[in-house]
Amino acid sequence: MGLRGPGARAKKATRASGEEQPSKPPAWMNPRLSRASRVILFIGGLTLRAGKGAGQPFRLRGWQKRIIKQIYRVGPDRLRLVAEALLTLGRKNGKTELAAGLCACHLYGPEAIQGGECYSAAADRDQASRIFRELEHFITSDPAADARCNIVRHEKTISVLDGPGKGSIYKALSSDASKAHSLAPSFVIADELARWRGRDLFESLRSGFGSHPEPLLVIISTTSPDPTSIMAEVVSYARQVLDGVIVDPTFLAVIYEVPEAADIWDEKTWPLANPALGDFLSIEALRKDAREAKLMPAREGTFRNHRLNQAVEAGETFIPAADWLACAGTVDPEALRGRRCWGGLDLSSVKDLTALILFFPEYGGQVLCWFWVPGDNLAEREERDRVPYLTWQRLGLIEPTNGRAIDKHAIALRLAAISDLFDVQGIAYDRFRIEDLLRILSDEGIDLPMVPWGQGYKDMAPAVSALETHVLNRTLQHGGHPVLTWNIANCVVTTDAAGNRKLDKDKAREKIDGAVALSQAIGLHARQPPEAGGPFRPEDVAAMVSSEVAAWPS
Repeated sequence: MGLRGPGARAKKATRASGEEQPSKPPAWMNPRLSRASRVILFIGGLTLRAGKGAGQPFRLRGWQKRIIKQIYRVGPDRLRLVAEALLTLGRKNGKTELAAGLCACHLYGPEAIQGGECYSAAADRDQASRIFRELEHFITSDPAADARCNIVRHEKTISVLDGPGKGSIYKALSSDASKAHSLAPSFVIADELARWRGRDLFESLRSGFGSHPEPLLVIISTTSPDPTSIMAEVVSYARQVLDGVIVDPTFLAVIYEVPEAADIWDEKTWPLANPALGDFLSIEALRKDAREAKLMPAREGTFRNHRLNQAVEAGETFIPAADWLACAGTVDPEALRGRRCWGGLDLSSVKDLTALILFFPEYGGQVLCWFWVPGDNLAEREERDRVPYLTWQRLGLIEPTNGRAIDKHAIALRLAAISDLFDVQGIAYDRFRIEDLLRILSDEGIDLPMVPWGQGYKDMAPAVSALETHVLNRTLQHGGHPVLTWNIANCVVTTDAAGNRKLDKDKAREKIDGAVALSQAIGLHARQPPEAGGPFRPEDVAAMVSSEVAAWPS
C-alpha cells in the first residue's frame, strides 16, 4: 500500500527536493495559453487505462473540448465564471474518463492550488473508486507525475508532494454523509448523481465550498426518472437556465438526450444522447440493446434511460399482458402427480400474500400455484386494497389461515402435504424471515428440499431472464391463474449498472409474491445442468444473454 515498490519513497523525496528536475516544462504550463487551452493540453497528455484507446494518449473529441471551454471561461478578473457544471448524457460516452481527467487537472495539473481538496463522490464506494482507478493510471503512466504524487490504494487517496497542487489531496467518497461535514472541497465530481440515496452528501459538499476562491462542482450522470431526486432538481434548474428563465452565469448546463416524443427506434435520434456514437461508442452496442428492448419489453425502460438519457424508470413493466395471456395453456394438476418439479416459496412477513409455485419444465412448463393470506380481516383488506380476496377464496384460488397474521405452522403443514403429491426437486426460498418456518418444519419432522435464494441481482438476474425467456418462447403454461396474473401485472424490474435485473417489491404497483416465487422456481431449475444430448433449454439462452450483458464494459 502507499508508495509502490522498494525505495519508491526515497525516489520521490529525491525528485521532490529538486535533485532531479525535468529539462523542459510541459506545454500546458505556458502562461500565454488560456485556462481552457491549458486544461485541454494537460488532459491530452494523460494515458488512458481501458477501452479502445487503452495505453494511448487521451485524445479529447470536439464535443469534449467545447464542454471544457465552457467550464473554464473567465471574467475580466481572470477568475473562472462557472462554479457548478452539469453534464448529463447516455451511458458509455466516456463520462468516467473525462471526469477523472478534470480531477487530475485540479489535483496536480493546471487548475491545481496549494492545499486543495479534490473528491469523487458517488452512490457507493465502488462507483466512486472508478475515478480513483483512472487517476491512479494517469499518474503511474507519467514518471514526472508519479514522482510528485503519493497513492494509498486501500484508502483510495492521493496526495501531492510537490509542484502544482503541493499539499493537495484526493479521496473517493461514497454517500456516507457523516464523513463529509468537515470537508472543504476545492473540486468535486458528483458521479452518477441519479443513483445517490438522499441528499446529505451532496449538500454537505456544496456547503463546504466557501473555503476556496474558485471551487468547482461537476455533475456527470444519466438523468433520473424520480422527480423527487436531487438529480431531477438539478436537471430542472439546468433546463430553466438553458431556457433563459433563470440567469445564472455560474451554472453550466450540458444536456444530451433524445426527446421523449421522438421515435426511439430511429437510429438518427440516438446521437442526440450519445455524442460518442460512431466513435468509441459502437453503434452495434446500441443496436443490440434496441433489439433486446423490442424483443423483451421489460428492457425498454432501461434502454430509454441508460442509452437515450430519458427520465424513464428502467424496467417500468416486466411482461406485457398479451405475452403473459398467450402462455395460459392448459394445466392438469392430476396429470402432474408424481412428476418432477421445482418450487419457489415467497413467505410473507405478517399480513401479505404467501405464495408457493411449482414449475414442471418436462411437462410443457405447466405451473401450479398456492396462495395464503390471513383470514380474519379478509373482507376489510378487500375493501381497502380493492382486491377480490373473498371471490378468490370462494373459488379456491387462495387459502386463508386463522388469525390476523399469516399462520406459519399451517403453511408448513400444507407444504408437506403438497410435496407428498409431487417429485419436488427443490424449493427456493427467500432467506429473510424464514427462520420460524424452518424451525417449525424441523420440529414437525418435515423434510423438504429447501434451497436458500438471494433477492439481490446475483440470484434474481438469471431467474428473471429465464422466466422472461420461457414466456417469450411460449414454454410456460400457467392456466390463467388470476392471482398469479395479477402479481405479474404488478411487477417492476430494476436494473443495476451492469445490466442485471431483479423484481423490485418496493417499486411494485401491488403484490408480486407469486411472480417472485415463480421466478425462483424457474431460476432454480435453470441452475440444473442440461442432460447430455438433451434439448437446448430456454433458460440456457437466458443465461447466455445475462452473461453477455454482464460482460459489457462499464
